Amino acid sequence: MDYILKCHEMTKADIVRGHNCYLYDANNKRYVDFESGVWSTVLGHNHPRISRTIQEQIDRVMHLGYRYTNRTAEEAAAALLEAVGLEKGKCVFLSSGSEAVELAIQVAKLVTGKSHLLTLSESYMAAYGAAAKQGPDEWLQIDREACRTCSDKATCKDTCPKADGLPFEEIAAFVLEPASASGNVRLPPEKLVDLLASEVKQHQGLIVVDEVTTGLGRTGKWWGFEHYDLSPDVIAFGKGLGNGYPVSAVATKEEVADLLEARTFRYVQSHQNDPLGCAVAKEVISVIREEELIARSAALGESLYDRLDEIGKRHEFVREVRGRGLMVSLELAGAGDNPITSVVYDEMLERGYLIGHNPRSNVLRFLPPLTIEENEMANLAHNLYDILETLGRQ
Repeated sequence: MDYILKCHEMTKADIVRGHNCYLYDANNKRYVDFESGVWSTVLGHNHPRISRTIQEQIDRVMHLGYRYTNRTAEEAAAALLEAVGLEKGKCVFLSSGSEAVELAIQVAKLVTGKSHLLTLSESYMAAYGAAAKQGPDEWLQIDREACRTCSDKATCKDTCPKADGLPFEEIAAFVLEPASASGNVRLPPEKLVDLLASEVKQHQGLIVVDEVTTGLGRTGKWWGFEHYDLSPDVIAFGKGLGNGYPVSAVATKEEVADLLEARTFRYVQSHQNDPLGCAVAKEVISVIREEELIARSAALGESLYDRLDEIGKRHEFVREVRGRGLMVSLELAGAGDNPITSVVYDEMLERGYLIGHNPRSNVLRFLPPLTIEENEMANLAHNLYDILETLGRQ
């Protein structure tokens, strides 16, 4: 890659084509993609209905100026709002998940007139802007991991030290990332989420949910927030919404939209509500619904978790298995200059498996397409166990 700016670590693979959960390099070597690209291809690579939709929309019109209405955007908005249970709300389509999260938090600040945002530690949220910076002058972070050693695991009380002293009257929104945590798949404790959401709402703040990584069936439900007792005011979408095509969205409740439109609210960008992205988003939602992929994700996710959990019970290298639906991680013991995750990642790549890995936290990550076949779960587990056994004997 002589002409591509190296902004991050890159793995040489020279991928030239894909189908469902499979990718092929220039030598026709097959890889099973357990990362769904960048957690995006929930329907697998080159899904025929998505490819056909793209081609048909290209033949009509791809892009319009943001001033002009188009029926495709309206239909996509109606489909997304229905899927998320905000039928009377409104939404806007954008290009990336980072942009969607950034707009969502700015909406919360504008509507409430408040200056601070509350979230849990390790929340990724965005690649730029205030959502990426998470500066202490604007953001308040709660350490989710401290809940593991809490003496009162049954309930989160008003006297919880995490909430005690927080300036709830100044908090515009509780911004929840229902899983992921920078790719480590740490699941927010339900009681903690309930407590923080309740306190923020009592002080006229909003609930903002980042569904960029957890939406569209990834966690075994349509949306990650459905694992909690929440009614979000603003929701950001991305990744799976385009099945690899760059489209994202922000949806709001009706009352939030009314407040925005009653004020001098202005937000424009070059690819806002583009017909091509909206056509893809609408078709992705239709495919998930018609192929019943939410239930499939829940069932396959349970199978994947059980297989990895069995490896964890049998192998000393494994510290913890975490996950919901087809979003599962495996944390390994040890760290250092040459973490074991990097060794496992390289060996799995050699065997034809694309998996996620975070060397800093020693985590392996598995987020395959919702369309993957169950036999690939067994194959993955077999190879992973074999590699760990070999490392254990060294």
